[in-house]
Amino acid sequence: MDDPRPQRDHGTDDRHLVETPLATECVFEGKLLHVRSDRVRLPDGGEATREYIVHPGAVLIVPVLDDGRLVVERQFRYPLNRVFIEFPAGKLDPGETPLATAQRELIEEAGYAAATWTRLATVHTVVSYSTEAIEFFLAEELTHVGAELDHGEFLEIVTLSVDEMLAALDRGEVTDVKTVAALLMVARRRQRAR
Repeated sequence: MDDPRPQRDHGTDDRHLVETPLATECVFEGKLLHVRSDRVRLPDGGEATREYIVHPGAVLIVPVLDDGRLVVERQFRYPLNRVFIEFPAGKLDPGETPLATAQRELIEEAGYAAATWTRLATVHTVVSYSTEAIEFFLAEELTHVGAELDHGEFLEIVTLSVDEMLAALDRGEVTDVKTVAALLMVARRRQRAR
């Protein structure tokens, strides 16, 4: 059976929690997202349906200028009908490594190239109904090279200090989950470095 989910780690003894796929159906196939509906065997022997979105994966970049300010973007997000403050991010293209995607997206969206890259973490955005995993990278020693936005992409690039970003988070102005998670990781790194 075709299973688009990531491989399960068999090194742990979690059989008492695992649901086993019995049948799968592709409900919707879009340009970015695919929706699946699987019939599964539950740990107690019963059956259930699991609907989920298959996503190719993505990256998020935390660009840090030499003065410590963060490069962020303001972007309108159609599903929620508002402008969000976000770190640059983008989806993986087929055959592209997460680092290559991060390097490409930083130039395309923010107009910067970075000499130093540090992997921060992997996050899973919505574990209950999506396969999306986002690799977080810290980008430092930035050089402005000019943005190369995709057709139909409109962004405003701004710089904010970590404290300004945290204050915006406290005011409810930063609500994008990937940006919140990355900001808190960067704030912790800064605190540990003191």
